[in-house]
Order: sequence, then C-alpha cells, then structure tokens
Amino acid sequence: MDLGFHLANFTQQDTPPAQLAQTIARLAQTAEQGGAQRISVMDHVWQVSMYGPVENAMLEAYTLLGFLAGRTESVLLHTLVTGVTYRSPGLLAKQVATLDTLSNGRAGLGIGAAWNEDEASGLGLHLPPLKERFERLEETVQICLQMWGEVDGPYDGQHYQLTRTLSAPAPLSRPRPYLLIGGGGERKTLRLVAQYADACNLRVADDTLHKLEVLQRHCDDVGRDFATVQKTTTASITPTTTRDELLGTMEKANELGFSVLYLAAATPRPFEALDLLASVSDDAAALS
Repeated sequence: MDLGFHLANFTQQDTPPAQLAQTIARLAQTAEQGGAQRISVMDHVWQVSMYGPVENAMLEAYTLLGFLAGRTESVLLHTLVTGVTYRSPGLLAKQVATLDTLSNGRAGLGIGAAWNEDEASGLGLHLPPLKERFERLEETVQICLQMWGEVDGPYDGQHYQLTRTLSAPAPLSRPRPYLLIGGGGERKTLRLVAQYADACNLRVADDTLHKLEVLQRHCDDVGRDFATVQKTTTASITPTTTRDELLGTMEKANELGFSVLYLAAATPRPFEALDLLASVSDDAAALS
C-alpha cells in the first residue's frame, strides 16, 4: 500500500504567516523522507469546515503544487481534488503539463465536479447546477487527455470549444500525467472513472463494497479490466490517533481493495502526524 500525505491545514500552532512557506517545505520534505509516495492538496480558496473555520488560511492549489515541486524529489504531486469549474479546461491541462515538466514527471490531476457554493459565490467562481458540472467534468477530462496526447486539433463540446489543443512542451509522464476522479456518485462519477481515469477516490464506509461493485459494472460496460483502476481513499490523523488505530485503518482499507491511503493531518501539530506516518510506512509497504 502506498501512503500519501494530504496537505490541508495551513493554520498551524506556532507558525506565523511569514514562516508558512518554510513550514510547508519542511512538511513536504519530512513526509517524503518518512515514506510518503505522494503529496496532495485541496483545491479550495477558503478553508473547509473539517479542518477549521472558513477564515483560516488556504493556499491556491497550483501555486502551492509548483512550490512543492521545487522542494521535493520523488513524490507524486496532485490535487485531491480540483473543482472542475474553477478553471478553463485548456488552462488546467496546461497547468498540469507545466507542473509535470518542472517536477520531472511527478504531476497528476485529481478532479471532481466541485461543490463549495459558499466559496464560489464569495469569490465569484463559476458553479453551475450539478448536471451541468458533470457535463463539464467529462468534457474537461476529454480536453486534458487530448492536450496531453499527440493530437492538437480542435475540440468541439457542448460547453467548451477549443480551436487548437496545443500544449508545448508535452508532459514528461508517460503515457500522460496520472488522472484521478474523486467522488462516489454511482451513475455519473464512477462511470467517468471507468471510462477515463487511472484511479478513483472513495471513502471507507458501510457502502464501500457496494460502490466498488458499481465501479466494476461500469468497467464491464466499457470493456475495462476493473483491476486497472487504482482504488484510493483518505483518512485523518487527529491529535488522539494512535499507531495501532492507524494500522487498523490501513489494514481495513487494504482488505477492501484500496492500494493508496492519503493521510491528512487534522491537527495544529502536523509534524506529529508525520511521525505517525513514518512509523507505519514499513507496514504499509508490506500490505499487498
């Protein structure tokens, strides 16, 4: 099992804003040295409630990923997940391709249908009705795949029209940057995963096995081997989380078929969470 560090809390004890950049660099480097194979960030402009009040610090995702690319050496870098309507698809594909070039082929794209109405209306970001967001999600994925491929012709969709999908230089990742689609919607999201994505991201919950069965049916419908979809999930490390509890979380996720576990530090002392991550990295590697 691979471990990821999900960097989501930027309001940390004893860290004034002037020292935030140095602290984030240390967090990323500590995570990498402690056994994390990937680092993910949220794509929000305001903090979300599970990590603190909305007024707490939040950094723009792709600026942050570019910063992390210069401070790390081996980890995969991506959002978990980008809100599809926050950026035009051509610009998003270009941002990921640029990150991939500057990180030596370590960039990915995590993407979803977006949901945070408060931050969207607060800062004037586009957030159309859910049906339209899913239509835009599929078109955005198609555009990204076309721009990361060998065809630079036009794209003519319902919501997006591009006259030339040129992106130079091409991404270094082969065959293209990692693509994860987040969410457990059975009719739309999991269909998109089966059709386009390298990975899904689902919660460990009572309905997890059912969600995976639905995903398998979608894979069957499009003629895809279910085993080729990487199953990822997330878990929080709180101030009271013990090593045994974290091992139990890892083992349960592994039994359900997940091969990647992203750990988020839901604590104002994230270095303590990274100590815990490092303490289980060998155990994670031993899980098949």
